[in-house]
Amino acid sequence: MNVISPVFWYIITIGVLVAVHEWGHFIVARACGVHVERFSIGFGRALLSRTGRNGTEYRLALVPFGGYVKMLDERDGDVPAELRPFAFNRQPVGRRFAIVAAGPLANLILCIGLLWAAFGLGVQELRPLLGPAHGLAQQAGFQAGDELRAVDGRPVQTWNDALPPLALAAIDRRPIRIDVETLDGESRTRHLALERLPADFAQGKLLQEIGLSPYFAAPAAIVGSVEAGSPADGVLRPGDRITAIEGEPVKDFGDVAALLKERSGTGRNLRVDVARGGAALQFLIEPKAMAVGGETRWRLGIASPAATRTVQYPFWQALPKAIGKTADMTANSLSVIKRLLTGAASMDNLSGPVGIAQAADHQAGWGLAAFLSFLAAVSLALCIMNLLPIPVLDGGHLLYFAVEWATGRPLSEAAQAIGQRIGLLLLAGLIGMAIFNDFFRIIS
Repeated sequence: MNVISPVFWYIITIGVLVAVHEWGHFIVARACGVHVERFSIGFGRALLSRTGRNGTEYRLALVPFGGYVKMLDERDGDVPAELRPFAFNRQPVGRRFAIVAAGPLANLILCIGLLWAAFGLGVQELRPLLGPAHGLAQQAGFQAGDELRAVDGRPVQTWNDALPPLALAAIDRRPIRIDVETLDGESRTRHLALERLPADFAQGKLLQEIGLSPYFAAPAAIVGSVEAGSPADGVLRPGDRITAIEGEPVKDFGDVAALLKERSGTGRNLRVDVARGGAALQFLIEPKAMAVGGETRWRLGIASPAATRTVQYPFWQALPKAIGKTADMTANSLSVIKRLLTGAASMDNLSGPVGIAQAADHQAGWGLAAFLSFLAAVSLALCIMNLLPIPVLDGGHLLYFAVEWATGRPLSEAAQAIGQRIGLLLLAGLIGMAIFNDFFRIIS
């Protein structure tokens, strides 16, 4: 198993996102007149360190899994009288609120900027194209070659668009409407009876439980297009699934090419078995020879559906698209958090460092735009997580400041200490569950 590449991309991901998050705290603290003693990327011993003219130490530390901004604060030790006006704890509650909120806000802005760049460059994503259906999906009428156009009333272009509303409906176990376009260009509406899913269905295997299979995940010799004037013209149609040639089973287009090479050249038609709309059909087709690089290849004149599409906009259109995508992702994330808190969504959905590293490595393999899109999603997740009202997180501090603003006085140090302990326990529990899920997925 390759470990170096996932670790490398994990360090890049966390390094960039944490640097931007802490930069948000840093820049607003400086603007509010607070002295920043240290800006560190990573924890532990310093690998590189430099002190700026403003007295701030900029540090790159040994452990690259986080970072922090250390501000002057009387709660951390004695502060000379002349420096007390620059201490964080001496600032009005509004300034402290702004400084703490600036970290998550920086991640939110970064998310929009990364998506803007990704949409401008063009993100190659999987088309929401279906392979063979089974179970609930088959009962609802889904067929190989269907392409999802709208899920629960929300237009979709890719599987990344289709999965969130599908997952939320499945978790709620409610019926859902899905609009599709068949390979022959016809529009159809399917109704998935997700209320019939068992209460304990495996949420981590959503598509398998529903009976849907992405085209790439369930290879099949599905005809995506037929070339005019080719041997298959007028015989085969888009959406047909070739099941056998000359009695030999066909699983994918690789089998089609191999069997044509093996059985062609005899001057006779080949028997092609096809599944079309639930019916089993047989056709006799004579392949056509084609010279490629001095080699003879035999063809029917058919092509498989393209499994990917490039989502790209001019840069002036990419920005509003990025803002809209960020809003959708935020709504989906909050919906999942709500269901996690009520117990409707399984904790198995949580991923930790290993899951992030694997995903980062996978997305990097799809190209720069795909990796930027992935960074945007993780940046938004970091923003939302830090805004949760859990002490030790930014959201917990913001909660303290809100109480102070409402009551006119800060919470007692004892109350804050108790909150910190509770927050640490909650955070440790979440991180432990995420890491356990990572390793359980690897083992299973």
